[in-house]
Amino acid sequence: MFFDFHHHFRGRECGIYNLDFTEEISENYFSVGLHPNKIDENYRQNLDKIKEISQRPNCLAIGECGLDGLVSVDESLQEQIFEQQIFWANEIQKPVIVHCVRRFSQLLRFQKIAKVPLIVHGFNKKRETAEELLSKGFYLSFGKALLYNLSLQETARDIPLDRIFLETDTAEEPIDEVYLKLAEIKEIPIEVLKTEIYKNVQQVLKYEI
Repeated sequence: MFFDFHHHFRGRECGIYNLDFTEEISENYFSVGLHPNKIDENYRQNLDKIKEISQRPNCLAIGECGLDGLVSVDESLQEQIFEQQIFWANEIQKPVIVHCVRRFSQLLRFQKIAKVPLIVHGFNKKRETAEELLSKGFYLSFGKALLYNLSLQETARDIPLDRIFLETDTAEEPIDEVYLKLAEIKEIPIEVLKTEIYKNVQQVLKYEI
């Protein structure tokens, strides 16, 4: 099974669909959260809606949510809303799928308040950032950048398998291409990789997929 940890394709079954809290609730597995670029004057009501939706059994995670240095939303408000979503994830015991753009130094401290796993999705930064995140207990999810980014491939080669997830995010390429690339990078059989990722899914999501 090629499990797609984070994707935006509603009809895709084997993975976690990133549900927009304004759309009809998916029958498949999904996550839901308040993305930094969706923060507006209605954020309190939207957080309440997310809390309601996220209690459904097929909601496997909170997110994507986090910090983004490229959006116009005030940084302190972003941090406040991210913190609230982590606290809620703690309460319902579901992991958090983290969106982070140009705010990695600020992100690190949030691990201290999390009682659930934090998974940085779409990771494509340098080795030093990966090592720092791993040292703080974060998981990393790799997407299509792994197919062509040589520096990222070198970084991924040395990351323990028990801290990795794979995703397509918004890319239309099939998830198996990302699996095949990581198996090639790590020089392991694809079936071994699939088994190890599935173990991570069970461990982090506390759920039998």
